[in-house]
Amino acid sequence: MNWDWSAVADFMPRFWDGVLITLQILALGSLISFTLGLVWAIGFRAPTRFVRWPVNVVTEFIRTTPLLVQLFFLFFVLPEWGVQFSALTTGTIAIGLHYSTYTAQVYRAGIEAVPAGQWEAATALSLPAHRTWLAVILPQAIRRITPALGNYVIAMLKDTPLLAAIGVLEMLQESRLESASTFQYTEPLTVIGIAFILIAYPASLLVRALERRLVR
Repeated sequence: MNWDWSAVADFMPRFWDGVLITLQILALGSLISFTLGLVWAIGFRAPTRFVRWPVNVVTEFIRTTPLLVQLFFLFFVLPEWGVQFSALTTGTIAIGLHYSTYTAQVYRAGIEAVPAGQWEAATALSLPAHRTWLAVILPQAIRRITPALGNYVIAMLKDTPLLAAIGVLEMLQESRLESASTFQYTEPLTVIGIAFILIAYPASLLVRALERRLVR
């Protein structure tokens, strides 16, 4: 097999465009996932079942449905109801929404790991609910679960190629378009594979280092 460096050079403009889109999806998708996941987790502990039950049903449905199905639903079905977004916005929302149901379980585990005495102390001090959560419970819970949340960021990165199914020009889609126009598949796909490794491996090392630091 002959390696064509000129094909790699020709692919570079598309490659960097794909990298930027991928990182944008990853950053915004993580923000949605972490924020909405916390909302779900607090909903799990709501004092009324009329909140807990819908939250459990919705999160279980999303978590047990393939991300690709959710992508197609948001992109092809919602416009029939008058709700339409660009492919990039739809993909970002879908991946953030999907992973929020996983981060919700991580948050729940972290919250449940906070000693009962902390809740009792907040009650004894007559702290309002919002202050109990923000000043007592969440700081302790998030410290415990930060490494697990980092692992889901890496998982989201590996799932970004699914967004090519609705036309998002992330790294894989850019390589497919380049290959379709040049009929050279080895170079673009190899570059994309290396790019995923160069992004994911340092991130995994950072998560491990963070985990070791937090468990001290």
